[in-house]
Order: sequence, then structure tokens, then C-alpha cells
Amino acid sequence: MRSLPIIDISNLVSASRDDRIAVAHALDRACAESGFLYISGKQLDWALFRRLHSRAIAYFALEQTAKMESYIGRSQNHSGYVPVGEEQFGEGVVDLKEAYDVNYDYLHAEGRRPLLGPNLWPEMAGFRDDVMAYYAHIMDIGRQLFGAFALALGLDEDHFDAHRLNPPSQLRLIHYPRDDSAQDRPGIGAHTDYECFTLLFATVPGLQIVSRQGGWIDVPLVEGAMIMNIGDMMEILSNGRYLATRHRVKKVREERYSFPMFHTCDYDYVVAPLTNDEAPRYAPLKGGEHLFNQTAQTFAYLKRRIAAGDLALTDVMPLHSFGRRDV
Repeated sequence: MRSLPIIDISNLVSASRDDRIAVAHALDRACAESGFLYISGKQLDWALFRRLHSRAIAYFALEQTAKMESYIGRSQNHSGYVPVGEEQFGEGVVDLKEAYDVNYDYLHAEGRRPLLGPNLWPEMAGFRDDVMAYYAHIMDIGRQLFGAFALALGLDEDHFDAHRLNPPSQLRLIHYPRDDSAQDRPGIGAHTDYECFTLLFATVPGLQIVSRQGGWIDVPLVEGAMIMNIGDMMEILSNGRYLATRHRVKKVREERYSFPMFHTCDYDYVVAPLTNDEAPRYAPLKGGEHLFNQTAQTFAYLKRRIAAGDLALTDVMPLHSFGRRDV
């Protein structure tokens, strides 16, 4: 894992099925060997990345009172500003980060769910347009990758299309302030991602993953490539062929911006092993319910609602239920 694989996904937009199958086989090998990898490809639009970065710099430079006008606790679909200390993956030191979370902007009155509704947006000219342009672009990259995963798992290439009509896939704009203190304060604590897979680009290093030997190793940035990792739901769908990998952001010595996009299926999609030639190793779970339950265990405003009796969770799995058990 000290040298993560790099997969060129350019041929996922090829008209040749053989070209697409070749990418799917390479993706399958990389995901089976490591929960983390890099993807590159001609379809990645770095101009959109730069615009998103510029919007994040401008937004997080606002006064705290202005940012709190879009506090995530005021939203209908878990979107908006996440102040330092709002999200915590464990006991002890609070993560040093702030974020702006953007979900699928579901505007219909019918069919809303805890993570599916209209986004909360700041009063900042151009912010929504540039963020949603990037969101749409990375959603399309995700669509291509879902097709590759379907091929890798022996399914029809369009298998996931019917299950991704209104997915609660989330984009996070995360700001890690420079930390010159003597305190060993992480940017974000150790966790696995809850969804199927994550696509990430960041401005400076800081990401670490658990190696197969159990220690933490750095994930360097690779020019022209995004970082990709497997989440809880793809671990289930692959029946454990691909494993979610615990990761964290270590204490940063320079200001860092990170933009993970978490790709998932529709809220009501039942996540279960898709391999027919072996016994299921995982019980089915409701995708959106799992995603919300995990989120509710880490966000302060949701914990307050649970404590007040305004919110009740069912079939909750503990955090860190997925990934390697022997490290």
C-alpha cells in the first residue's frame, strides 16, 4: 500500500465495450488489492476543480457569523456550514476543520428523506453555480465508475442506473486551518466512508490510511489524478472483495482544502451482496438509513435531537463496522 495503484479511466467513455471492460478489470484488481487508489483520465475537468477551490477560499474567509447563517442544523437535507467541533468521530480532541456540505439538490415536495431535500445555500454570488457545476461533473464521473463496477462484478453495465435516480450523494468543501499549536490535533479522525466510493482532490497532503500491517501511512498527492477509496456499501455489494479502509487527516502544518465526493445509490436502495457464485457474507441494509444513522452518530446537532427525543434511529450499526478487522 506504500505505492497505490493509478487507474486511467479515459476509456470508460470509449464506444468500445472491450475498452470499458479493460478499465473495469484494472479497477477491480486495484480495489481488491487496496481500498485506496488514484484515478486519472481525459474526462476530468480541472478548470471546474480550480473554480471550486476559489469559491471555497472565498467562503471560508467570511466572518464566522456570516458562515453560521447557513449552519447545517438549519437545513432540511443535512447541507450547509459545519463549524469546527460540530463533527466528531471519537472521544477526546476535537477535529480541526470546518466544512460546507452539499447534497443532491432535491426540490420536489414528494419523496423527501432525511438526506434528500433542497440544499441550504449561502448568500454568496456565484457560489451555488460553481459548486453545482463541479457536483454535476463528478456525479457523471461516478456514473461511469458505477458502470465499471457493474462489469467488474459480472453484472450488466447499466445495473446501477435504475438505482441512482435521486441519490443522496454528498460533496464536502473542507477547510483545514494551519495549526501551529503544540497540541496533537487531527484534521479529521479515523473512519471509513459510509457510501459506495469516494472521489477526492485536495490542495496539499495530509491524508493517511491504515496499512495492512496496522500502521498509518501517508497518501501523497499525484498531479493530474484524484484519490478514490472504497466505502462501506461497496464492501457489502462486492461481498467483501473490496474492503473499506480507515483513513484520517493528520495535523496540518499548512492550510489545506479538501473536496471529497461520496457516491451512493438511492435512499431506499437495499444494499446487499451482488455476487451470485458465493454465499453472502453481509446482511442487507437500507442504504439511506445506514448513511443517516452513521451521520447522526457524529454530528452534534443530530445528537442533540436524539437526546431531546425529537429523533429516533433504528437498526444502527456502530461506527467502524466495516473494513479490515485484523489491524
